[in-house]
Formats: sequence, structure tokens, C-alpha cells
Amino acid sequence: MTIRRVTAVLGCLLWWGCMPIATHAQSAAAWQAQQAAAGEKADKMLTEAKQHKGLLAQYMALRQDFTTDNSPAFRMIFGQYVAWYASYIGDYPVAMSAFAIRQSPQPGDNPSPLAQGDYVAQPAVDAIPELAKNYQVVLLNEAHNIGMTRSLTVPLLSHLYDQGFRYFAAETLMESDTGLQARGYPTHDSGFYTEEPIYGEMVRTALKLGFKVIAYEATSDSPTADAREAEQARHLYERVFAKDPHARLVINAGFDHIVKTGVYLGGKSMAEHLAKLTGATMLSIDQTAMYPRPGSNSDHPYYTAVMQQEKPKEPIVFVDSKGKPWSLRPAYDVTVFFPPEKLERSRPTWLSLGGLRKMRLVSADGCRDHYPCLIEARYSNEGPDAIPADRLVLDQMPITVSISGVPAYGSTQGVPSGDLYLRPGSYELSFIADGDQTEHRETITVPETQP
Repeated sequence: MTIRRVTAVLGCLLWWGCMPIATHAQSAAAWQAQQAAAGEKADKMLTEAKQHKGLLAQYMALRQDFTTDNSPAFRMIFGQYVAWYASYIGDYPVAMSAFAIRQSPQPGDNPSPLAQGDYVAQPAVDAIPELAKNYQVVLLNEAHNIGMTRSLTVPLLSHLYDQGFRYFAAETLMESDTGLQARGYPTHDSGFYTEEPIYGEMVRTALKLGFKVIAYEATSDSPTADAREAEQARHLYERVFAKDPHARLVINAGFDHIVKTGVYLGGKSMAEHLAKLTGATMLSIDQTAMYPRPGSNSDHPYYTAVMQQEKPKEPIVFVDSKGKPWSLRPAYDVTVFFPPEKLERSRPTWLSLGGLRKMRLVSADGCRDHYPCLIEARYSNEGPDAIPADRLVLDQMPITVSISGVPAYGSTQGVPSGDLYLRPGSYELSFIADGDQTEHRETITVPETQP
């Protein structure tokens, strides 16, 4: 799969929100030229890093490359790559710190829901399925390196299935993985972002619930962003609606692929192209605007005010007395607010996925004193090729200080330990060090109730 960094980076440029302050004096053309050069360099480094054996070794190579160039354009683009891989190994705080788009107020923002007395905060997991009752398509977006923006989608899937939705489409999936539906779980060959455990859990959950899972990514060498969007929409039409005109579909996509109105990267979004092809009613849900940034000065002012007033413990949306949801921008129907990230033993508690998963403490004894050590937990009834349900890196010394100042979780003196987040059931644990060398394997069981 070709790396699709253009959406996040150019979308960022459209807002000028993540453009380094020092570059505001230069022209947009000059800034884009710097990004193009940085992109070529970053892609070469990523290709070289992927030659290393094992996911942890690839991440370590990327981390080292990240320190070699402090230019804003390079760090913006390569920061995405480091962030993706940090999320793949389960280090979500570093994934957020390595790349985050500032959410600045825009002229077209709707008034805050707190300024309109008729809006009431509701748990998103309850409100969204109710809102979706009268729609044929539900569109959910994500920030690719922020696992939090997938954490709501996983528990939502069962509620949407109960509402009659039977198709689930994910942008990253590769149509070459023809065995995904029958196999029942994603592998390394299923997609790009599916390497991240929460994304893998999202696809796995859809399969277990009975959704027909659809790959829709553009496969041709699209000359423009609009051509890519149009091809994605055409694939969705051909693989779903041409065969089942009354199908009800849930789509997961990145960032602004799901905007329903307005110019998107010089053309139209996938959602706009799909609406034109199908005439289907669509509920567009933005999960990328109101999640907590690494620094509060990068949060939208509405986010700060809502957190101070509502103090939510779970993702929320605002709905008025007539059942109309609130969105930050008119291109979406609904905006989700995620609560501030809470860490326990340096791992975010949103990994529980709304209570579906429980913490399981593991030590590095199985690492046999080889560090850093990657622990992978796979469902016992799945093959060794399955994307793990969770991953955890343990180390005796921090391995990520040079990226963001955020120590690696599990970094302690002596024998480290950390929490995996797992659904009740049986799992095969692998302790991996020195690239892709498995030092130890063991089977564990996570009970339905904690002792």
C-alpha cells in the first residue's frame, strides 16, 4: 500500500494550524516545496527502516532517524511515521506527542454548545446509534496516529449492528487480503494502519459481529486527491450499493474524507462523491477535532470549556431538545468530545474500550534480560499471523526521551512490568527482543471478573 501522508499534511496546510509559527512569513508555495523535499527524504528513511526485522527494530530505527533533522517540514512529516509506529507498539502517549495537529478556531466554526442552552451532553456510545436510526450510511473519521479516535468506534459497532447496519468499510484495508472475512481477524497483510492493535480490534469486532467487511482504498496511481476520493467512492458503490441498494454501511476513514460539504484538497471528499453516486442519507461524525492534544494550548477553546464544565469520563456528544446533534463545523453532523487522557502505570485507560477490556499486569521476566522487549498478546483461537489484541514495550531505561520528553512506559529500574488491556478470554503472549527474536511464550487467561 502506498503511504498516504498527503491527506493529513495538506489538510493541515489548509488550516495553517500545524504550520510552524516561524514559517508564517514565507509563502505557502515555499512551505509546500520544503514539505515535498522532506517527504522524499522521509519516505526513503521509512523504506530503509522497514528492512529491519521486527516491528520494534523498525520503530527504533525510525526513532533514531527522527533525531537527525530538526527542520519543521521534516519533523512534521516524519513525525507522522514515528507516531504511527509508536501506536503500533502500543506506546500511545508518544504517538500523540510525535505528531499532533493544533485545533485552532476557524471563522466557520459553529457557536459553542455551551453557549446554546438547548444542547445537552450525552454519552456518545448511546447517542450516536440513536442518531443513526434514520441514516443509510454512518461515517466515522480518525486521526491515524491517535488510537483514542478509534476507541469509541469499537464499542459503537455492536450498537450499530443492532440498528441494522450490516456492512463495515475501512480505508486502510487491502483488497488483496481476500481471506479476511473467512479468517475472522486481520494480519500484517490486511492493511497499513491495521498494524495498530485498536485498529485490528475494530476490524476483528466487525467480523465477529457479522458485518461484511469492505476494502475500498484507491488502487490506481491517482493523479490528484480528487481522483483518489472519487475512486474510493466508486469502490464503495460497486462493492456495496450496486449489489444491495438498501444496504446500511458504516465507514471508517481518516480526517476529512468524510466531510459532506465544501472544497476538499481542491476537489470533493469521498463522502461527497459517494452521496452523488448513491443518494444515500449520511451521518458524518468527526472524532478528530475534540481530543486532548499534548499541550492544552493546542486544544480548541470549546474543548477546554466543555471539559471544565462537563468533566466527562467517557466520550460525549451534544444533542438539543429536538434531537439535532451539535458539530464544530458545518461539513460534519456530529462532533465527539473525548475526555482528557488518564494514565495508569503510564498507559491510557481508554484502552479499556468503554469497559470491554480489562487490565492484566505482566512482568518482563519472559524477556530474559533482553531490552527493550516487546510483549504481544494474541487471542489463543487465532493464528500466529494475527494482529495482536495489545502490545506493550518494557525497558529498563526510557527509549523515547529524544522524541518528546515522554519516557517509555514500563521503564523502571529492576524488572519492568506493565499492563496489557484485554477482553476476557485466553491469550498467547510472546516476549520479543533483539529485533524479532522470541525469548519466551506463555498462555494466560483473563477472567470475566477481576479477583
